[in-house]
Amino acid sequence: MSAPLYNRDILALAVATADFPLLTDARRASLRAPLCGSRIIVDVDADEDGLVRGVGLHVEACALGQASAALLARHAAGRSAADLHAARDAIASWFAGEGERPDWPGFDLLAPARDYPARHGAILLPFNAAVAALESAEVRA
Repeated sequence: MSAPLYNRDILALAVATADFPLLTDARRASLRAPLCGSRIIVDVDADEDGLVRGVGLHVEACALGQASAALLARHAAGRSAADLHAARDAIASWFAGEGERPDWPGFDLLAPARDYPARHGAILLPFNAAVAALESAEVRA
């Protein structure tokens, strides 16, 4: 028997996005998942070495997309753009049936969504946006 797609832990993470308000003086990316219509704004504050200091979020997505965003924001500090690229690629590969479950703290809570391809875009969206924000040359004041 598989785990339920939506559970108390997922819903708790979904509301945790409120703990990460949008930032000033940060790199920003705004993306939309075409399949499900989820939208996200991610602000990433990085130091001069490119390590993440903080993440701000505005998420319009299902509970799984919101939970993924909260996991990203909770565990991004101290990571580099390469780390976020690797996490995003590992998630996408795992969703495609390749490789092990991604090694991102708390991602085990999202494991039941692997069997629901329509939710993959919403779960990947925060990681895609964080990578895009770090690749942006502009810092939003």
